[in-house]
Amino acid sequence: MNRLLRALFFVLFTVCSLNAQTGMGKQLPLREILSGIEKQHDVTFTFLDETIAGKIASAPPNEYSLEQKLDFLRQLTRLTFAFQDRTHIGISASEPEPTLNDTLSEQLDEVLIAQYLAQGISKKADGSLRIKPRQFGLLPGLVEADVLQTMQQLPGVLSVDETISNINVRGGTHDQNLFLWNGIRMYQTGHFFGLVSVFSPQLPQTIDIYKNGTPSIFGEGVSSTVNISTKPADSTIAGFAANMISAELYAQFRLSKKSGLTISGRRSVTDLFDSPTYKAYSDRIFQNTVVTDLQSNETVKYGVDKEFYFYDVSLKYDRIVGGKSRFSISAIAVSNSLDVTQKKLETGTSTAKNSNLDQQNLGASLDWQTKWNANNSTQISGYVSSYKLDAMSRSVQNDQQLDQQNEVLDTGIRLTNTHKLSEKLVFENGYQYNETGISNYDDINDPEYNRRAKTVLRNHAVIAQLRYTSGDKRLFVQPGLRFNYYDRFGSTRFEPRLQSNYKLTDDLRIEALAEFKSQTSSQVIDLQQDFLGLEKRRWMPSDDGSVPIQKSFQSSLGFTYENSGWLLTLDGFYKNVSGIPTASQSFQNQLEFIRINGDYKVWGSEALIQKTFGDFRTWVSYSFNRNEYTFNGWTPPNFANNFEIVHALSAAASYEGKRLKASLGAKWYTGKPQTTPMAGQTSPSFGQITYNDPNSSNLDDYFQANFSASYLWKISARTAFSLGLSVMNLFDNRNIINRYYRINDENVIERVNTYSLKRTPNLSLKFIF
Repeated sequence: MNRLLRALFFVLFTVCSLNAQTGMGKQLPLREILSGIEKQHDVTFTFLDETIAGKIASAPPNEYSLEQKLDFLRQLTRLTFAFQDRTHIGISASEPEPTLNDTLSEQLDEVLIAQYLAQGISKKADGSLRIKPRQFGLLPGLVEADVLQTMQQLPGVLSVDETISNINVRGGTHDQNLFLWNGIRMYQTGHFFGLVSVFSPQLPQTIDIYKNGTPSIFGEGVSSTVNISTKPADSTIAGFAANMISAELYAQFRLSKKSGLTISGRRSVTDLFDSPTYKAYSDRIFQNTVVTDLQSNETVKYGVDKEFYFYDVSLKYDRIVGGKSRFSISAIAVSNSLDVTQKKLETGTSTAKNSNLDQQNLGASLDWQTKWNANNSTQISGYVSSYKLDAMSRSVQNDQQLDQQNEVLDTGIRLTNTHKLSEKLVFENGYQYNETGISNYDDINDPEYNRRAKTVLRNHAVIAQLRYTSGDKRLFVQPGLRFNYYDRFGSTRFEPRLQSNYKLTDDLRIEALAEFKSQTSSQVIDLQQDFLGLEKRRWMPSDDGSVPIQKSFQSSLGFTYENSGWLLTLDGFYKNVSGIPTASQSFQNQLEFIRINGDYKVWGSEALIQKTFGDFRTWVSYSFNRNEYTFNGWTPPNFANNFEIVHALSAAASYEGKRLKASLGAKWYTGKPQTTPMAGQTSPSFGQITYNDPNSSNLDDYFQANFSASYLWKISARTAFSLGLSVMNLFDNRNIINRYYRINDENVIERVNTYSLKRTPNLSLKFIF
């Protein structure tokens, strides 16, 4: 109850503490508007006097980012705004030359909400949310614009175990989210076993997140799609960034008017020194795993030494070919490595054994876009993604040896055509082919067991969608269709998609989204101790039997109200996902070793209230959902989903000035379901626990408060330095995020709790030149 009261107090504080208003400016001379932008964003415009002479326009809202203001003025004045470097912007009335960022699809994007939760997050007409880390403000607890941590701030998105390798979107599992980086499907999304995103927060990237109404060009991922694309380098800058977990070098080079290169490299410093942040992360991740779960007694003493590091490297090269085409090549490599030495001291004799766990994802993509004319363009792209999880476990408690591997090799090609039929109609069509090979290997010496299996999936898809925007911009409708052919099963599936919104008044919009989706691979858990109990999930291909093709339907209806700095959104949704194997749902009760398939249905609502005035912003979001399994081969067949969070509430207040940024917030949600043993079991029969009905009770409520702040020093026109501070779990709440039961050596049932991250400070510094 105290946690709930604290959360409600924070909500009231953030809502009631701010009550000013902002509005759209009246018609002003363009020169006056430009002067205000120069002062607010520390930039300089260069132009000929005759270029802007006599031009007037409405001033863009103060809360807009610099890029959004330039887009706003570009539409009103028909002038060209081009960055000459980080702080100098040229204005021209002439027709612009082809640029690395100039594509037909980008020109057709429409932003409905310029600032959603923070600067750098916007909402588009198709219902997706767009994040631009380079423009990013601060969110509570984030010292940097971590893509997947930011994603969890959105209503309907959270992680029941606080990791970015287990993101639950509207009650789904992490493997039901499709992650793409420059067209490459990513099978590994987290460093440090889920506490740090593999995607660099420093690069000029655009991240589009679809919770529903996914465009037909995207397959797989029955819960959500996260599409990350690196923007071509339009200027030359470089930088160094570091925090108490890792350090990174990054740069973008404008090699010429027609080519650019973006590179980054990041490595952890966790094997060099133990920072307070690393110690907190380590305690959180390694608790209740094979790494640390050793029971000492009077005659035997155990100890553990561990060495861990991670790195990621990425690059993208863009080039304009002729006057109509653009070519790009991208590559990424991410890796985690853990070495563990377990020691045993018994009767004066010391024994040590080594185990290790290596995880990596390598990928590359090619992309060719041709803009045939003002109304037609073609895009051809291909990618390869290689994922490998390799573990060697040697137990110091016995002579057991276990070797395990999980590998994925995924290749794909896609052809997309875009035709602007009129000012109101755009037609897109294309073809997609994917070949995915998945292999698993297990070898154990006691008891002797060996397994090796490999499966290749080949899927074809034909895609089409039509985009209609009314002349007055009040109505947007984009119906789409995806036709899938699954070669291995000889089966087909039609998947209609819909994105639509209508402007009821100048301030109020209604939005309707719907989609049918499917996916042919998923992550399952054979044993909780697999892969040292850390990355225990392994990718498995669908076999249309024990691991079926997962199929989903989702629909939602929402309203958006925006006026005078106020933003209110309300969405209701329904989602049904079938073909769910129990092994993919992280059961640790009577269903842990049961292999049956079922489905889950989730319905709920999401609301956001946000107030912006000047450099201040405050918001409150609330999510409600009911999420229920149906396993017809089990009694009872219906019970709560492992990832059901009935109520979730978060609130924050932030300040985003030119130099200083600060954000304070809190989140509270009801505990996830748990399964308890039946009462009266002093000595479990046959070494087995008898449980109550699955998920018939819940853990205690979760509460966490977070803070972050940063300050920027401008050393020169091209050089800047920033320092940031964040504190997660400000009040050091001891939240239980998972609980299971086991039988100990005395044949007694014991309860095992997994606790949330304790109070965790972090410092960051960034140097840009």
